[in-house]
Amino acid sequence: MNNAKMNINGVDYYVKEAGAGETLIVLHGFTGSTAQWQPFVERWSQQFHVVLIDLLGHGQTDSPEDANRYRLKHVRRDLLKLFASVSDGPAHLLGYSMGGRIALYMAVNHPNLFHSLILESASPGLESAEERQKRVESDTALAQRIQNEGMEAFVDFWEHIPLWASQSRLSTDVLDQQRSLRLASNPIGLANSLLGMGTGVQPSLWHQLPQLSLPTLLISGALDEKFTSINQRMSAMLPNAQLAIVADAGHNVHLEQPEAFSQQVEAFFEHQIVT
Repeated sequence: MNNAKMNINGVDYYVKEAGAGETLIVLHGFTGSTAQWQPFVERWSQQFHVVLIDLLGHGQTDSPEDANRYRLKHVRRDLLKLFASVSDGPAHLLGYSMGGRIALYMAVNHPNLFHSLILESASPGLESAEERQKRVESDTALAQRIQNEGMEAFVDFWEHIPLWASQSRLSTDVLDQQRSLRLASNPIGLANSLLGMGTGVQPSLWHQLPQLSLPTLLISGALDEKFTSINQRMSAMLPNAQLAIVADAGHNVHLEQPEAFSQQVEAFFEHQIVT
């Protein structure tokens, strides 16, 4: 695997690449990094040129102090340049949670850049201005908490929110590894990513779903009732989508049921390989 820093519009992005073939670009979730995809790289790189990216403020990518730099219009510009540098033509795009929101945002605005789209526990954002404002307020409070209390206190809090309840069944080793990755995060990067590209400030993409004709796989965990409901609705609106609800999994399907997750991805790709 090749690891590199790429300077994109004045920011150093950390990128990992492995394998050859059509390009598969993979985006992680909030508090995540390229490291969370490592268990799948060997498998996927047998078929694809796999590109893992640490998103702005995460992992080994820079964490600018200006929260405005994290706004989606700037991240979009970064990713357009980055995608062009790692892929000669249209790529497959996979994103989880926050990374899934960003992947969908890129796909609806630049569908010609992609062969297919995989969204794990993602959403098109919040529909009403009132919902978005409430989320902005809660994300702002969380960002302040990160900056005021530090990473250890934040991770202690974050690990116990209801979204992760199903992970209590995972092994201590898996949970410890995930905790270590979260603790390694840059507090400025996490706080600013909430302010700049959180769900509250993301424009709603619901109205654009019927125009997105890319082959799309939606994955959700059966134990994550909120996002399963969102994805069922998305599936009904997207013209060329299929929905996989993975049993005995919560929000982070690839962590809780890695084999089932990978099987869903590989089954989808059996019908999407272009060359």
